[in-house]
Amino acid sequence: MIFFDRRTASVLSTIALFCLIAGFIYGARRILVVFLFAILFAYLLEPLVSLVQRRSKLSRGSRSLAILQVYVILLLIISGVLLGIGPQVADEGRKLAAALPGLLDQMSANDIITRIAGKHGWSYDTQTRLQQFFAAHRGVIDAWARDFASRATMLLANVVWLIVIPILAIFFLRDGREFANSLVEIAERSRQRQFLSGLIEDLNLILAGYIRAQLTLAGLSLVAYTIALLLLRVPYAIILGLLGGAMEFIPVAGPLLAALVIFGVAFLSGYHHLLLLLLFLGLWRLVQDYVNSPRIMSGTLELHPLAALFAILAGGEIAGVIGVYLSIPIMAALRILWRRWQKYAEAGTTIEPVGD
Repeated sequence: MIFFDRRTASVLSTIALFCLIAGFIYGARRILVVFLFAILFAYLLEPLVSLVQRRSKLSRGSRSLAILQVYVILLLIISGVLLGIGPQVADEGRKLAAALPGLLDQMSANDIITRIAGKHGWSYDTQTRLQQFFAAHRGVIDAWARDFASRATMLLANVVWLIVIPILAIFFLRDGREFANSLVEIAERSRQRQFLSGLIEDLNLILAGYIRAQLTLAGLSLVAYTIALLLLRVPYAIILGLLGGAMEFIPVAGPLLAALVIFGVAFLSGYHHLLLLLLFLGLWRLVQDYVNSPRIMSGTLELHPLAALFAILAGGEIAGVIGVYLSIPIMAALRILWRRWQKYAEAGTTIEPVGD
């Protein structure tokens, strides 16, 4: 007795296969995240590796030797930076971690607001409103601070992945093209091979451009924040500058959160020139959003801000801080896959690239 026809059985088997794949992805999500970071790191280094492979006499055209040269150069640069500013960053981090609980307690007791109001000559009404605001939102601020600290601790607990990711990236840099070709050859039909080949090409173009653009924007923010905060004599300037650069990797929400943290730390530390700091934060955001980003990104992803915000929130729920950083590249990849699949389903002919 046949309960299902062939079409129904095919649909059910496809659904079951997707459920198995989804279950595997969820179960292995931590390892997959590490591999995704390794792929993104390989995208970042690929142009430099290719340049060294072509130009360097030491590599003699060998990709493995070119990768080795690039890693040695990176190791020397990172070592120099750590020796130069590492001790100061560590010292500022320890001081900030030690001072933050006391600052929050002072804020709760209204001591810090009274002191800042006296320095800036604020009126009694302004002082009272601020005291009422912080008293009403004390629980929210404490919860946010604890959540931020726990997420930072979780991130530091996975610091071992900073060693694993570059090692995995070596294999992607060396054998990535062969792996992509092998993936294309799995398809039995010519049309399917065209689909996979075009999809991989689009992913290469979009993701490589995005990673390099984001790194450039983050570097600009890191330099701008650090120099400006040092010139303005903001407390913990270097560590706050590093935070501002790192948060630039999170579109939409990251820069806003960085500005709030910088201003909040300066405010709680009793910094005098809050208006100057606020002016700099606003001006830099305008320069970054309306001058630097359009020129550097050039519509690389074509994602609507709401889609980007949804991806960030979903990534944070699924994989925490790491998921936030990976959310935009994954959303961009899904968008490319969807557009490619639409063209594949609608047309039976050669598919034109959609990543241009």
